[in-house]
Amino acid sequence: MKIYRRVLITLGLSAILSMPSNANVVSETIISNYTNIATANYEDALNDVKALEKAINNFAKKPTKEALEKAKQAWRVARESYGTSEAFRLSGGPIDAEGGWVKEAYGAPEAQLNAWPLDENMIDYTMDADGKKTSGNIIDTKGDFNPGGEGSSIINVDSITVESITALNENGGAANVATGYHAVEFLLWGQDQDYSNFLKDSVSKGAMVAGQRPLSDFVSDKYAKRRLSYLQAASSKIVTDLQKVASAWSPHISKNCAKDAQGCYRAAINNRLVGADAAKNIPQKKAYRQILSGMGVFIKSELANERVAVAVLTPSEEDETSCFSDNTHRDIASNYQGFKNVLTGRYGAIHGKSFLDSIDEKTAKKIKALMDSIEKRIASIDAVAKTKAHFDYQIRPNNPQARVIIGLKNKMRKLGDMMLEVAKQNGVDLRASDVTDADEIEL
Repeated sequence: MKIYRRVLITLGLSAILSMPSNANVVSETIISNYTNIATANYEDALNDVKALEKAINNFAKKPTKEALEKAKQAWRVARESYGTSEAFRLSGGPIDAEGGWVKEAYGAPEAQLNAWPLDENMIDYTMDADGKKTSGNIIDTKGDFNPGGEGSSIINVDSITVESITALNENGGAANVATGYHAVEFLLWGQDQDYSNFLKDSVSKGAMVAGQRPLSDFVSDKYAKRRLSYLQAASSKIVTDLQKVASAWSPHISKNCAKDAQGCYRAAINNRLVGADAAKNIPQKKAYRQILSGMGVFIKSELANERVAVAVLTPSEEDETSCFSDNTHRDIASNYQGFKNVLTGRYGAIHGKSFLDSIDEKTAKKIKALMDSIEKRIASIDAVAKTKAHFDYQIRPNNPQARVIIGLKNKMRKLGDMMLEVAKQNGVDLRASDVTDADEIEL
């Protein structure tokens, strides 16, 4: 029985730290609490994407307007739990480890799950800058398909399958995205941008209007069945990839990690592997370093810089993370919430020791002030997106919300830098470069 559910941004740091100890799961160490949160979060993400797959399969069986809306809603729900799980990225874990036994065992599927921005013209048609429908994509190609780009390889797409879209993902370049949440998003919602001008509003008109892919694309269009096949393959692929990641955090540990890596990462980071697998254990200080540096890079460079700053300072709706569904306000909220979950050691019914337990009062006040300021701005972006204008309108230079978003970026970057002090007071020395993506663009 599932006992965990995601939490919303409702409490400030001081409120969280003063809550009574009456939750269902209590952890005595920072690492054990961290792993409990990861296990629960990925369990939620996996269950939610299974529900998305079911909704898409139902839509494929009977493509009605109602079934399409249910699939869209299932996608939105799935994004919430996956969004919070992104706090576990960039820390050498199973989602995106860059080398060693962890990558070998789990495959680092982040690029298959959540790669963006994507060249939607590779997947299906869009209306170009001249108002003409594009062609030469996966959907309208039978036989061999070349995605283009440096080093691209030809893949047969007579049938759109998990195998074919997996082989096409980032084939020839990072923008050649064929799998994951955003590929499903584009197929469900369709184009939201005007490609003659990224701030022009002549495709899906209105501040509260997302992509409007017509139902006929799935019913009467000559490529309708291929779109449905693509949706089914892509959602199935997300389930498989998340199952692999979730298995790494399972409390049930394989007896031989070389053959079956279930639970092996969770055990390794808790220093509990034995026998031939003991060499895979991750010492506590190394685990702390990986987690805290990853959190810093995520909040400072990935979320603040790549996902928030690029969109508002360009400005371009093409650069917002969920640009087809106009769900970017929720991406920002859930990503920050995931960071907060790990930092404070809380996720739904789970609570326990956290990295904040060892910090002094002065540092705690600084972190609280930053988090309060961040949460105030996120709440503003979220409220406006739900009532007046989606994120792609809020980033416009003449919109007062643009200043709110820029302020959010600045505060998040400062919070990322605060991970240096949190690390120091937890016995780990980090440098500014450890909490900053080396390839980030200075903005």
